[in-house]
Amino acid sequence: MTLLNPQLTAFAAVLAEGSFDAAAQRLSLTPSAISQRIKALEDRLGQVLILRRSPCRATASGQRLLRSVQQMQLMEAETLGEFAAADPAHKTASTMAIAVNADSLASWLLPALAELHAQHGMLFDIRTEDQDHSADLLRDGSVLGAITADAKPVQGCAVKKLGVMRYLPIASPAFVETYFSDGLNATALGRAPLLTFNRRDALQTRFMRSITRARLAPPIHYVPSSTAFVEAATLGLGWAMAPEAMLRTPLASGSLQTLASNRWLDVPMYWQHWTIRSPALAQLTDALLRAAASDLHIVDGTKQRS
Repeated sequence: MTLLNPQLTAFAAVLAEGSFDAAAQRLSLTPSAISQRIKALEDRLGQVLILRRSPCRATASGQRLLRSVQQMQLMEAETLGEFAAADPAHKTASTMAIAVNADSLASWLLPALAELHAQHGMLFDIRTEDQDHSADLLRDGSVLGAITADAKPVQGCAVKKLGVMRYLPIASPAFVETYFSDGLNATALGRAPLLTFNRRDALQTRFMRSITRARLAPPIHYVPSSTAFVEAATLGLGWAMAPEAMLRTPLASGSLQTLASNRWLDVPMYWQHWTIRSPALAQLTDALLRAAASDLHIVDGTKQRS
């Protein structure tokens, strides 16, 4: 059941699913019906809203509309939930589209989401994106909230500091012996293979610049998985910056070691979300703040503590 205009529902479905065919399958309609609804909506507003590509993307006008439609859908789910409160079998669950960095997803985030699902039946549409770029998904209307390294609020959003993710430079003992037996220096960093999540991941480069200003071009492995990232380092493929929360067991067992005990990167993490009156969004915000308080570092000036 939906209270939204069918044209808006089709519009949101195309952008969520990435194609007219997938949106039609989701809404149990034909692709032709979806196309007609999108065309009617664009004619009505006098704007092209969707770029017909693979996947489909919103135009600038479409992004503005999508932000409003996402908010409408959340409020619709909550309203229907209130009317169905007396009959739990017909309750409509809220689906929260959020952007998170892969390291948070692999370490501290999921227990908070599991708690919300167990208590309130919430559903989540999780989009993984580097913390330096996740705020872009807020700007284009794709998500309701984002875990980001950007403290500057996106227009129309509120920001709350979660804490700091500490990244340690790690590698296998054999790798350290092969490449860093003379210590952490420009020569070693220039020849030692490194691991990076993808081409937008700048943590390793940032760390190398904290050691040396030399222009380095080391061999690179691209490993787009947080858990595989740590495993690849354990197997000796390269060195990497990995979140401290994921390293307790391999460091304790000796399968990994830090390149230097006094070197790390602290990345401040923030939760940005749209400023709308939504009980579900408030519950999600509270759950993330509680989870972050337990698992992330707190940094106060130059003083650092766990």
